[in-house]
Amino acid sequence: MWVVKLGGSLADYPDDLRHWLKALAEAGKGRIVIVPGGSFFADWVRETQKKWGFDDAAAHAMGLRAMEQFGIMLCGLQKGLIPARSETEIRKVLHENQVPVWLPVQILAAQDIEPSWDVTSDSLAAWLTRRLAAERLVLVKSCPLPTGEMDMAELSRKGIVDAAFPGFVDAAAFDVWLVNREDFTCVSLQINQCTSVEAKTGR
Repeated sequence: MWVVKLGGSLADYPDDLRHWLKALAEAGKGRIVIVPGGSFFADWVRETQKKWGFDDAAAHAMGLRAMEQFGIMLCGLQKGLIPARSETEIRKVLHENQVPVWLPVQILAAQDIEPSWDVTSDSLAAWLTRRLAAERLVLVKSCPLPTGEMDMAELSRKGIVDAAFPGFVDAAAFDVWLVNREDFTCVSLQINQCTSVEAKTGR
């Protein structure tokens, strides 16, 4: 099983976003869990917090709902993507040979995760990957990615992943891939070779 986080900035590239959704819906049946970014919904939360000055706890709750809004939008754009609010729902959708899109509010409401803009959908995707015992986390980014190997702390300093991300993947049992928004064909070919969810549930 893989977790694929689709950065909210993909909404600025509609053709690429649609290619990703189609590729994941076709190649990811029973194998892929999609984590949506917050996209322009989260941008609105940031701007509104600056204007009104409400605390980070409120911003965090609103940010999770921004992810849900973008996730619902993704499901509405591509047949075969199914919203899933709990771990039980995620696994049910996978076993039905479809692709769940995680709506995080229900699961994370009971978790002790610091309400901060240091923790964005990147870190939450890592948190879910660990919880599901998935074998790989793929972060799809619109920004230019560095060539060559770079550690997570450096990626965080460059703003490519959020500030909390290195801590969320420290000593992780899963691989982390960062890919560009134009890499959907390469990734979809790799997905076809990954292990189905039935082989991972006893892990």
